[in-house]
Amino acid sequence: MGITSALYSGVSGLNTNSQAMSVIGNNLANTNTVGFKGARTVFSDMLSSSISGSGGTSQVGRGVNMSTVDNIFSQGTFETTESGLDVAIEGQGFFILKQPGNNTTYYSRAGAFRFDDQGYLVNPEGMRVQGQQYDATGVLRPGDPTDIYVSNAGMIKGQTTTAVTQNLNLDASESVIAQAFDPADANTYNYSSSTQIYDSLGNPHLLTTYFRKTDQNQWEWHWSADVNGTVQQGLGGTLDFTTEGIAANTPQGGTIPAIDWQNGTTQTAVNLTFNTTQFSSASRILSQDQDGYAAGKLTNIGIDPDGAVVASYSNGQRVKISHLVLARFTNPNGLEAAGSNTFLATSESGAASTGLPGPELGKVFTNSLEMSNVDMGSEFVRMITVQRGFQANSKIITTVDEMLSDLINLKR
Repeated sequence: MGITSALYSGVSGLNTNSQAMSVIGNNLANTNTVGFKGARTVFSDMLSSSISGSGGTSQVGRGVNMSTVDNIFSQGTFETTESGLDVAIEGQGFFILKQPGNNTTYYSRAGAFRFDDQGYLVNPEGMRVQGQQYDATGVLRPGDPTDIYVSNAGMIKGQTTTAVTQNLNLDASESVIAQAFDPADANTYNYSSSTQIYDSLGNPHLLTTYFRKTDQNQWEWHWSADVNGTVQQGLGGTLDFTTEGIAANTPQGGTIPAIDWQNGTTQTAVNLTFNTTQFSSASRILSQDQDGYAAGKLTNIGIDPDGAVVASYSNGQRVKISHLVLARFTNPNGLEAAGSNTFLATSESGAASTGLPGPELGKVFTNSLEMSNVDMGSEFVRMITVQRGFQANSKIITTVDEMLSDLINLKR
């Protein structure tokens, strides 16, 4: 082995340290890249020559080689954002993405999402986020993840009211009313309450309930109701109370059969339920609820803390559209970087294990983005050591050059 072998050892050191500096430069360049995972270089020595001496055969290294570039998938810190579509993962999971018209699956830790003009949830490069879809009843559909898509980007239809519940107190000190009931005459009832209800097209209507105290000793009240000012014939009931003012008969209420909404919509029945007390306090509604609603316009789309994509409408309804699906790999270091903060699965990474966010695949945080996990301090320390390694190897080359020059000068 001649002196020139040391020259090539120095060259190998220059090459590997140059490659290491490229990795460091890429890490520092992506310090502020969302979801970026830094990398490190691993060197290995080259033992390929043997020399014989008086003590036997020995091995001599031939320089250094780049063994591998490892991606470092440590957890990055979170940045709080103003967008409800920004999502960060705490754990080892990856978001699943696909290009439109391409079945290749990409994986990413960058959760800066938005909806495109067609209603698909996408990343900044236009890749569609994959999720599990909900059906009309709010139950997750079985099957493989698909593109997250909001179809009701305009309006959702209203829902007919089928049940009304009122929680109220009727004043025990009210006087008994003997006159015949007339909704137009406030002297023929002790208390009334109105609730807005809806027909099958989501049109609002006013349901008014009236309460009359008919017997002082029995604490007996009669109630009746009208819809849009029309008294529902034959409708009414009795509310009985104990001497402590607690309801004596349960359940309290009744059903308004086949309401004619007087606008051509489907006639529907409404079930009335009263949860009443009779204490010596002013008659008043404590709370009331009904299950109908008007048609609504889309006002907002966000991702809830569980990872569900939820559409909010002007009528107060919140509809679950889809649920984010995450992937996890046995060996994430085996993933192939594909650019734009994405990775591709390889035989070294193993097949992806997919599922909903949770303890196994990772927890999601909304209004948050995972920042780069690059530590600038560590990178600058590595930069110094690589720089010194490059200088030392360049010194080997210049020294060998001087030695060769002295060897050539021997013939003079």
